[in-house]
Amino acid sequence: MARLDTSGLHVLGVRHHGPGSARAVRAALEEIKPDAVLIEGPPEADALTSLVGELEPPVALLAYLADTPKGDAPRAQEGWAFWPFASFSPEWQALRYAVEHDVPARFCDLPAAHTLAERVARAEARTEAAKEEQEREKEPGGSGEDPPADARKEDAPEQAPSESDGVRVDPLGVLARAAGYDDTERWWDDVIEQRRDDQPSPFPAIADAMAAVRAETGPEQGRDARREAYMRQTLRAVLKEGHDRVAVVCGAWHAPALRDVADHSIKDDAALLRGLPKAKVNATWVPWTHGRLAADSGYGAGVSSPGWYHHLFTAPDRPVHRWLTDAARLLREEGQAVSSSHVIEGVRLAETLSVLRGRPLAGLDEVSEALTSVLCEGETARAALVHRRMAIGERMGAVPPSTPMVPLQRDVTAAQKRLRLKPEPFDRDLDLDLRKESQRERGVLLHRLRMLGVAWGVPRDTGGGQRGTFREAWRLRWEPDMDVALIEASRWGTTVASAAGARAVDLAAEADLPALTGLTEQCLLADLGDALPHVLSLLTDRAATDSDVTHLMAALPALARSARYGDVRATDGGHLRVVAEQILRRVCVGLAPAVHGLDDDAAAAFVRRIDHTHDAASLLGGDAADEWTAALVALARRDTLPGRIAGRINRMLSDGGLLSADELRRRLGLAMSPGTEPADAAAWLEGFLQGSGLILVHDDHLFGLIDTWLLSLPEERFTAVLPLLRRTFGAFDAPERRAIGEAAARIDGSPRPDDSAAERRRVDADRAAPAVAAALAVLTNGRSHA
Repeated sequence: MARLDTSGLHVLGVRHHGPGSARAVRAALEEIKPDAVLIEGPPEADALTSLVGELEPPVALLAYLADTPKGDAPRAQEGWAFWPFASFSPEWQALRYAVEHDVPARFCDLPAAHTLAERVARAEARTEAAKEEQEREKEPGGSGEDPPADARKEDAPEQAPSESDGVRVDPLGVLARAAGYDDTERWWDDVIEQRRDDQPSPFPAIADAMAAVRAETGPEQGRDARREAYMRQTLRAVLKEGHDRVAVVCGAWHAPALRDVADHSIKDDAALLRGLPKAKVNATWVPWTHGRLAADSGYGAGVSSPGWYHHLFTAPDRPVHRWLTDAARLLREEGQAVSSSHVIEGVRLAETLSVLRGRPLAGLDEVSEALTSVLCEGETARAALVHRRMAIGERMGAVPPSTPMVPLQRDVTAAQKRLRLKPEPFDRDLDLDLRKESQRERGVLLHRLRMLGVAWGVPRDTGGGQRGTFREAWRLRWEPDMDVALIEASRWGTTVASAAGARAVDLAAEADLPALTGLTEQCLLADLGDALPHVLSLLTDRAATDSDVTHLMAALPALARSARYGDVRATDGGHLRVVAEQILRRVCVGLAPAVHGLDDDAAAAFVRRIDHTHDAASLLGGDAADEWTAALVALARRDTLPGRIAGRINRMLSDGGLLSADELRRRLGLAMSPGTEPADAAAWLEGFLQGSGLILVHDDHLFGLIDTWLLSLPEERFTAVLPLLRRTFGAFDAPERRAIGEAAARIDGSPRPDDSAAERRRVDADRAAPAVAAALAVLTNGRSHA
């Protein structure tokens, strides 16, 4: 058999993301003028190379399983993979060259059909192993038994290289140490990324160096061996097609295996690939971000500073000068005083440091030190304002409308364009007025996407208690993974509305009562009118059969909000109100038995449920709210009530004007009496003061009762309750604690700080009347809009 002619083969071994590598690849291609280009990547994306000219990096190839049945968790979690590209990625420059010169480009890595099938198979094996382990633990004496050795070997996922494998963990680290470097990143930057354009091509030396390292580790094994076998098969096919000059851009580690393709047996490569699992896979382009290219994101081939690399690639002329000039501009935008002389001295320092350290050019370390020392005058906090922002250089790519998408993605893209909601890779706050139709539609879209598991927007707490009114506050941030979430969610429908409705119905089938009420609220917020009747039907059935008071109390707040504010979003809250009132009545009946015998931790959790139920009853109003108040009044009279709950309920009744000052003092006196255990008294006090202690500032008698109780405690009892008291008073804001301290100082009869010598100044009702009327008008108008 004739030996394969590889005289026109050029293998360019690169690091996947690096400005020097990218420039070297482009220069090598301009010199080689190949008639075919092979690039490490999934061959399913070959048809997508025609879109390269319309893409704006960073972008990524996304390969995903074409069919993921509902409920198939391993396939949903493992059935996709990304291949990212930035403008400074060598593979991207190779793609650009091929498109611009009308040269055929192919991806030559192991097909994603095999890669994803293997990943799913391993995930399914782990899932089955976990289920078997759980079953063994359920058996008597089974928790201490190990699975059989054969089963462990079969179920275990393929192991990644470890430190015991030597240089296979980090081949660049071996070369760096051989060159006298203790930092791999720095060695690669000095040798490759910061090389000058007039230097010889680095790729022959890279291939030789990797061949030497591979000779020490022995033949490739496992998945990498299969990948290289497929690459060689693709390369042989291209050479046999008659291409005279073929350029291959691949990871540096694989360069020797492809350069010496003629030394490898076709039969052996075929044997390595025989019998691999396979699945049907689709591929497309999706926008990517620099943040997801960073090593800190968990990306295996990530770089430490994609923003710096992007700068080096796009500004090869005086990169240090331009970088520090941009830093000065950002500092000025933050209100910092930075002059041009700072920039000049910063450049001098960075270049001096690079000379002292024997580097060909100033790197990010030298530039960062110059930024901190000169532009920020040694203040690291000031430097932190801009350093990370510039080093990551967060930016998001874009893909054209002609890119293959599932219908759900297209619907989302159209909605984003129509509603003028641009997906961006950084946090952005969005405040919506739901009385305006366009802004209401924005909120509906964000709620529907959350129903589908696409958390583009997260509700933001403004601290103004606006939840449920005509305003919504969001924090938006688009992540590349959300395209995967949309693809996974496409099994529910082709539009956002239909998919979110189908997802809501599916979630309702297995939801308990609290989850159902929360789902009902989400359906209202997302305007899912088709799904709402089904969810309400299940809600009615579950509410009628669930006898757990804690479930009923947990379910009530969301239902009350939906019933109270449904009219804001043009939905009918009548049926919701009926169900909510029924649940509240059942809570009132079961409240007393539910609080019997609770310890302190359980009482604390039940107090939170009481608070939420109280807010819900206030929203509902009417007879249901009156029944709730009557239940609290009856409960407060019980002697066996846990102290924390008793204190909280008495505070609610006092704040609502349902408990006279004399009666409140009497009950507090009983709780603080010598016959009460100090820990129980402290719990009563903690419940009573929860949320605010200002009542003590305005009622000297109550304050005196507590003071008398504290002074009567023996030393050992006082020491025992001190942590509880500290927890109670430590929860107050600083102004409240200060006011309580001033009240404590007045116990001996000293006057208030604002008292005159005779009496405190009285309020002039006639002068205050116009202000009171104006405040009343504002509050009345606000309620009419709510």
